[in-house]
Amino acid sequence: MSKKYALIKQYLINFLKEETFKTGLSGAVMGLSGGIDSAVVAVLAKEAFDEQLLCIMMPSHHSSQSSLDDAKALCDKFDVRVETEPITNLLKAYENNQQSSNLRIGNFSARMRMAILFDISARENALVLGTSNKSELLLGYGTLFGDLASAINPIGDLYKSEIFEFAAYLGVPDAIISKPPSADLWEGQSDEEDLGYTYAQIDAVLKDYVENRLTRKELIQKGYEVAMVELAIKKIYQNQFKRKPPLIAKLTSRTIGHDFLYPRDIKL
Repeated sequence: MSKKYALIKQYLINFLKEETFKTGLSGAVMGLSGGIDSAVVAVLAKEAFDEQLLCIMMPSHHSSQSSLDDAKALCDKFDVRVETEPITNLLKAYENNQQSSNLRIGNFSARMRMAILFDISARENALVLGTSNKSELLLGYGTLFGDLASAINPIGDLYKSEIFEFAAYLGVPDAIISKPPSADLWEGQSDEEDLGYTYAQIDAVLKDYVENRLTRKELIQKGYEVAMVELAIKKIYQNQFKRKPPLIAKLTSRTIGHDFLYPRDIKL
């Protein structure tokens, strides 16, 4: 297991360097929540960029103090540069004019945080790093133009269950690894409660469906709970729009996203 993650670590550090440096930039900016996904990305990015990495903590009045403490402990352990940019005033100004649900508040918070990250990335002349794992991307468990927005994402091909193992290999503090996964968007929010299943359970289905190409029928025959299989498959297809750029209606012979398909880093 350690050999697997040693190879992944080196590959992702190289990925971060190469994809950043070939844009002409030399550093990265990312949000640090106190959760395991951003912790893993921060550790990798620290090795890739050293002092050219800047992490931003963006708490609101809904954030838990333990998450902030965990984020600070990670920065202390790995000597990561960090700034704090609270979104409390931004969020309260909007909440005062809206009768918002927890979901709407959570989505708005995620988009405010990403707006701040992209603004700071302009100040720092740096790229914004993404922190969504493969489980979240497949299930659509993220906010469009919020936490799903980034310039590059080093962990988007790692399932959440692998993130836990990888974090342990990287030396992420136990307090971060052992706490229940949460986007910390409102008090008491839990990823696994929202899904209705643990990541270990749902990842097993996702891997068999996506990687091993098992059909719905084969998954059920293998012994997976029918409701869990149906939930996973439904979410994969229902949230495909979150994984693709906005669809452009085709009117000409060369339409962006259809026929105009130059690589993003092409040079003259």
